[in-house]
Amino acid sequence: MWLYVFGHEATHAVWTWFFGGRVKQFRATSRGGHVVITKTNFLVTLAPYFFPFYALVWMGLFSLGNWFWNWSAFLTPFHLILGSLYAFHLSLTWHILQTHQPDLQLEGHFFSYVIIWLGNVLVLLVAIPCLSPQSSLMDTAHDVLIEIGKLASTLQKLVQKAIQR
Repeated sequence: MWLYVFGHEATHAVWTWFFGGRVKQFRATSRGGHVVITKTNFLVTLAPYFFPFYALVWMGLFSLGNWFWNWSAFLTPFHLILGSLYAFHLSLTWHILQTHQPDLQLEGHFFSYVIIWLGNVLVLLVAIPCLSPQSSLMDTAHDVLIEIGKLASTLQKLVQKAIQR
């Protein structure tokens, strides 16, 4: 849990810096953590739930190493570790959302869950084209919209059948 909590609090810090704030205090233990920051907004508050900190650090380190030393022969282990780190993010985020989270209370539960869901979808929409030479961001977005349309159509048919009964 310490690893997750550290990443969670580090994400608050990174997003605070992104928005021009400063970190005054940082604490992470296996029982929880806390960061004191000078600037916040709903993205800073909710970022740990959709920003896969360790996966993005790994992508950055691998990209840097690839730029200097051409690590293209190591793409398979890179993707394996990246997938493991992303699974770590998703599974621990799901686990932690089952407990009391002050971050969600601050912004409101419904709003928070919507932002968390949208943030995770956006991360995938951006990451998939970056990791796959066969697709572009527009292709991926198009495919996602087509699938959402199919899902909406299926749900509409199910609701109509339920109403007719």
